[in-house]
Amino acid sequence: MGKALYEESIQNNGVVQVCSMYDKQRDAFNNLYFPAENFRGYGINKFLFIKDMVEAGKGADTVILSHANLLLIGWLIKKVSPSTRLILLAHGIEIWYPLSRRKRKMLHYCNSVFAVSSFTQNKLLEIHQVSKAKSAVLNNCLDPYLPLPSLHRKSKKLLQKYGFDANDFVLMTLTRLSSKERYKGYDKVIGAIAKLKISHPNIKYLLAGTYDKEEKLFVDKLIEEARLQPNVVMTGYLQDEELEEHFAITDAYVMPSRKEGFGLVFIEAMYYGLPVIAGNIDGSSDALLDGQLGQLVNPGSVDEIAAAIQNIVTDKKS
Repeated sequence: MGKALYEESIQNNGVVQVCSMYDKQRDAFNNLYFPAENFRGYGINKFLFIKDMVEAGKGADTVILSHANLLLIGWLIKKVSPSTRLILLAHGIEIWYPLSRRKRKMLHYCNSVFAVSSFTQNKLLEIHQVSKAKSAVLNNCLDPYLPLPSLHRKSKKLLQKYGFDANDFVLMTLTRLSSKERYKGYDKVIGAIAKLKISHPNIKYLLAGTYDKEEKLFVDKLIEEARLQPNVVMTGYLQDEELEEHFAITDAYVMPSRKEGFGLVFIEAMYYGLPVIAGNIDGSSDALLDGQLGQLVNPGSVDEIAAAIQNIVTDKKS
């Protein structure tokens, strides 16, 4: 968004400033999206961040809050500068449930709320009574600097690293694995692979992303109980520059999540030419155009997930 706003400001002789409470000023060095002078990082200095943002907001035409946790700043700006237009970006789970009375009051000071998916917009309407006239859907988009696909050539070196064969059918889920946020559905994918391994012993599963100790133990136990040690690999953290190569050795992307605000990773997987399986009860439906771009399944049904994987395996063989 910072890149788009900066380019728009150049065309219209405007000025845009991107500020982050958590990033440090040096994080803007070599920024491809906008010049470093248009960025201000506060390195978790919350008091200074709030103070400066309210002061800057007084002279701004429009202020965009990137998360509901910044509503206090928006409310303070509206108090000192009622004419400043205030826009909130609503991503997902942070806005799906009732807010505190104070935060809900602050929400209604916003002139507009942009939701990343129709699912999240509906939550705004139903739970927070945000008027439809004040809300809109603004889907997430791909990073313009995402590496180009490598024509799906499978790296022999990477396959060897994970103990895979060139003829294996590889599934992948890319996410943070947390014992406190167990809703991405990888446990159900493991269950689906257990159902399919007899008829399709060459199905492999890359479970990519950081994990905490408790979740590693949980997933290892699932793998052991299903006797899937040769089939499932947890990669741990992947650098951005490693992602394209991992997508290239993959045959399908599967993440039957239950609490996805939108699911940008689905768009990335499709960009790299992969068929996608996602859950049907959250914002994933937007990413897959209600099933036109991939398969939507009940994220709680191992049988539906297994059937969706079987569909892709069959299509590839035909």
